[in-house]
Amino acid sequence: MHELPVTESILKIVLAHAEKNDVRRVMTIQLQVGRLSDLEDDWMQRYFDYVSKGTLAEGAKLQIERTPIRLTCNACAYIYTADDASQIDKPCPKCGRKDVTLISGREYFIKNMEVL
Repeated sequence: MHELPVTESILKIVLAHAEKNDVRRVMTIQLQVGRLSDLEDDWMQRYFDYVSKGTLAEGAKLQIERTPIRLTCNACAYIYTADDASQIDKPCPKCGRKDVTLISGREYFIKNMEVL
C-alpha cells in the first residue's frame, strides 16, 4: 500500500505545476520508475484515480517507464546495468571487485505531462 503516499505526492506536484501554468486539464502523466522500486503500475494507477477525483487530474493516465538498474564500480569506475536485484551483489564484470554503488533503479519522478 506504499503506492498511496507516492501517488498523493505525484498528484500534489502535478496540481502545483498545473496551477502555475493555467492548465485546464491533465490528460497524461509520464513517470520514470526504477526497476528496483516495488511500486506496481496497476496499483499506482488505481490509487491515482482515487486521489485525483474532483481535481484537474481526474481521469489522467499514468504512463510508467521503468528505468534500468545502473551500478558503478568504486574500484575501476566501470558503469554497467543489472537485469534484476540479484545481480547487484555480483562482482563488477570488468575488474571482478564487489565494491559497487547503485546509480539508478530505485527512483521515481515525473518526466512529462500532457495537458490542456
